[in-house]
Amino acid sequence: MIVIVDYGMGNLGSIQNMCRKIGHAALISSEAAEICRASRLILPGVGAFDHGMSQLTSLDLVDLLNDLVLQEHIPVLGVCLGMQLLTQGSAEGRLPGLGWLDARTVRFEFSPEQARLKIPHMGWNTVEFCRPSPLTAGFEGETRFYFVHSYHLQCHQPEDILGCTTYGYDFPSMVQRGNIMGAQFHPEKSHRFGMRLLRNFIEMPAC
Repeated sequence: MIVIVDYGMGNLGSIQNMCRKIGHAALISSEAAEICRASRLILPGVGAFDHGMSQLTSLDLVDLLNDLVLQEHIPVLGVCLGMQLLTQGSAEGRLPGLGWLDARTVRFEFSPEQARLKIPHMGWNTVEFCRPSPLTAGFEGETRFYFVHSYHLQCHQPEDILGCTTYGYDFPSMVQRGNIMGAQFHPEKSHRFGMRLLRNFIEMPAC
């Protein structure tokens, strides 16, 4: 069962609809009993880092997610803020993140010569894959996804970086460490590219 974790932040319905378009039913839930039955977890998110972690904590989901992801190795896909919550913490706030990746979340910082670049980074941009993965299988030619974010990951383990995007400078836009995966962009807004990514995640072999 595919479960989209509902902690009050994110385009839940849009992700559910995209899953339906590719032939897979997904359940939106914040209930422990339903989340425990998941064979795939999607952690979406839009908003501030600390608020996201506070929501997960207030719903008593942090320990549950730790067990499912770290002990049972259930594949999880963090989307946008959901990807940032996988890190140790964020320059945006003070609360610790889930800490599943050796990474931090930092704000875009541009040189004076790059002052024309706006924050947030918003719109379509390309992703260059850094290494093979079942998550990126089947993509051909230029791969373009829709972004809306002011913060991005700073990975301390380069091998965790699955894809990079350039906006002023290169930043990790996709990550994977075993069953833990993340996308800074919004697959639910990325048309056929997003559909392919979600299909790969749902149908990929167990990690």
